[in-house]
Amino acid sequence: MSEEIATAKDAAGDGLVLAFGRLLGAANRLEYLLGKAIEEECGISHLTYEVLLILARAGGTGMSMGAISREQVLTTGGVTRLIDRMEAAGLVERVANPGDRRGRLVRLTAAGDAKAVEATRVHRENIKRYFVAPIPADHRDWFADDLRKLSHAARDAIPPLR
Repeated sequence: MSEEIATAKDAAGDGLVLAFGRLLGAANRLEYLLGKAIEEECGISHLTYEVLLILARAGGTGMSMGAISREQVLTTGGVTRLIDRMEAAGLVERVANPGDRRGRLVRLTAAGDAKAVEATRVHRENIKRYFVAPIPADHRDWFADDLRKLSHAARDAIPPLR
């Protein structure tokens, strides 16, 4: 991996640039494949599925819209529109925030819980097929740990969205 970038050809062949491009390419292709399967088999978008999981991790009390937007790297307006659609579909409900009389929390409904389970069954099979199977078995734990580290470093570097 050369540090000298003097031409466009040098830039295009740089090892760091190529490695990062492969990461993005793999992520985009996997997002397409796995997201399409969730939409076709479960009737929800991959983003909706991710929010269902975020709310499931939060537990029964729910989360504020701001906390959801930070977890998903969405603007507050974007998360509001998404939660509106999820509420209309019966997957989530808005409830009073006991810690802030003016605030509302979002939590899963029974239908949202069931949809998260249904989508996870589909998603796990596709993860095994497209994400796990191509990686040698003795590299999987190492790879998963490195991805966690990358994800956390990137999350921590992003300023809060407004």
